[in-house]
Amino acid sequence: MKPLRLGIPKGSLENATIELFAQAGWKIRPRSRNYYPQINDPELSCALVRAQEMAPYVANGTLDLGLTGLDWILETGAQVEEICTLTYSKSSDQPSRWVLVVPQDSPIQSVADLQGKKIATELVQFTKRYLAERQIEASVEFSWGATEAKVVEGLVDAVVEITETGSTIRAHGLRIVETLLFTETRLIANPEALKEDWKREKIDQIALMLQAALAARHKVALKLNVRKADLEAVIALLPSLHAPTLSPLYDPEWFALETVVDAQSTRDLVPKLRAAGAEGILEYELRKVI
Repeated sequence: MKPLRLGIPKGSLENATIELFAQAGWKIRPRSRNYYPQINDPELSCALVRAQEMAPYVANGTLDLGLTGLDWILETGAQVEEICTLTYSKSSDQPSRWVLVVPQDSPIQSVADLQGKKIATELVQFTKRYLAERQIEASVEFSWGATEAKVVEGLVDAVVEITETGSTIRAHGLRIVETLLFTETRLIANPEALKEDWKREKIDQIALMLQAALAARHKVALKLNVRKADLEAVIALLPSLHAPTLSPLYDPEWFALETVVDAQSTRDLVPKLRAAGAEGILEYELRKVI
């Protein structure tokens, strides 16, 4: 039985993807000057592929499975099966967006103002379709890089560029006019691969564990001790997936509580628990939440 062929996005998402797989249980070890990393699973083989090229390789069967952005799926028009969305990136857990960018003093205030203008972007086909759907005629040219510089230098009227926070765009003295597309990473599969039972099972396993790893990044576990007299007041403060786990301690007047909460909530929650009578409060990270 040949291993399932998995594509790992090379470039800005490479390290974040490898870290996510490690949390999910797969250790991927890149090799120097080699596009085929090692992985600790005999049922898988890996290849490093640029995100822009991932969908076509999965569609034509060179790869069975891969990770790439929704933007590059739409750009290439590759016929792939989207298994799940995985919201992660090199620097945040927020989806990136493709935005229309112009100089601060540009008269362009909306996409409608692009009529007859020149635009540079890596996302050429998507941008052309986006404008055509709005009956806007403009020249869209491919940018090999340094896209923002082209509008700064006046080589084009506008650019369509990807950003997470917009801070770099603003630092260059540019202005975001509109967001054209929000994009997140998709786990995609070859439709023919999904027809093979063992491949389908393996793909489902990978999807489950990757989503479990991502879910865990937003949760923490809390353990604490509380007197019987303070029990109801403390429980009232504790959100959980179902209900907190309650265990009696050796002292019949004390209980141990354990629960899972949103990681961002502990800053405000822990002082409230302490004030309500909780003691010995422990917070620890989770690896997976299923």
